[in-house]
Amino acid sequence: MKILTVDIGTGTQDILLYDSNLAIENGYKLILPSPTLQIHRQIQAATRQKEALLLTGHMMGGGPSAWAAEAHARAGLPIYATPDAARTFNDNLDKVRAMGIQIIAEEEARRLPKTIQRLEMTDFDFPLLAETFSRFGLTLRDLAAVAVAVFDHGDTPPGISNRQSRFDYLDERLRARNTLTSFAYSTAEIPSSMTRLQAVATAARTVDAPLIVMDSAPAAILGATFDPYVAARPQKLVANLGNFHCLAFRLGEHGVEGLFEHHTGEIDLPRLTTLLRRLAAGTLTHAEIFNDMGHGALLYDQTPLELGRGDWDVAVTGPRRTLMNAPASGDFLAPCFATPFGDMMLSGNIGLLAAVADQLPGLGEHIRPSLAGHAPQSAPWDLAA
Repeated sequence: MKILTVDIGTGTQDILLYDSNLAIENGYKLILPSPTLQIHRQIQAATRQKEALLLTGHMMGGGPSAWAAEAHARAGLPIYATPDAARTFNDNLDKVRAMGIQIIAEEEARRLPKTIQRLEMTDFDFPLLAETFSRFGLTLRDLAAVAVAVFDHGDTPPGISNRQSRFDYLDERLRARNTLTSFAYSTAEIPSSMTRLQAVATAARTVDAPLIVMDSAPAAILGATFDPYVAARPQKLVANLGNFHCLAFRLGEHGVEGLFEHHTGEIDLPRLTTLLRRLAAGTLTHAEIFNDMGHGALLYDQTPLELGRGDWDVAVTGPRRTLMNAPASGDFLAPCFATPFGDMMLSGNIGLLAAVADQLPGLGEHIRPSLAGHAPQSAPWDLAA
């Protein structure tokens, strides 16, 4: 049984092709540039060549792609986008137009001159991944499932802060079902407000396998808990230091006890240490982070969590994890740099596998032994083609 997992971030997209006949360490892995970074580079190349651009396809992750598109428009070069592609930059299309991007209907886009360079926007490009694996003699036919993680702010209602709206969403999900896999959905279950997750499902509609989509931060946190040192503790702090967002969860035997989310670029090590200590103590407030340009905090259990119980205080994953490299002196927390199945880059993929096991019980009986480290120890050359 094979499952394709794809964790899409700002810098990279991390891919694990899980095979239930193999130990996870023997699974096939790819760490590739993220889709938004690829679009960023392609737009920059068009800007240097002074070419007009047409963006088509689906809503996808912004950040680098948005910066490049805005710079292209500021250079006085034409840039068009279909509505779905334009929502990459903002769900409010008036704000996209204010960037200098001309939004046109699909039919009008098809009539534009062929001399205009076309870029297709999408977070999940299954044909490209299938072609990449095929070059190494691997097929993506007969997959049991596909799981994709992206970060989704959600479509914020007018007049409401997108930071507050996201935290209302997180709170709603955890109060309904207090587990990290409550942020994973089958295609039919994706909330209408989660427009980026919806776009992934649309891009994957031709894939002949069940699809599970998930918010990337909870996926990474969940995956980090499969590090043996982290798994050994029933109660712990786990932080995902992403390129844009820092999320920390306080986890206990009954689920999520609390969390906070901030923008990674807005904090340094002393500030992060304070926030983590206050999360552990049960004294962190939503206002403290929201008023500091972060998203906020939620606490469901204010019973203090004692730190300093062993050789580490907080488990850490994510591309900015070196932020937790404490200097030789100072009142800093001791980090455990989580490496589930020996690879920090696969934290999100392991979390996705756990979500598939939860969302698709028929597959869980195969996945759970692998996650427990009891998969058949076959090597790739021992398997029939």
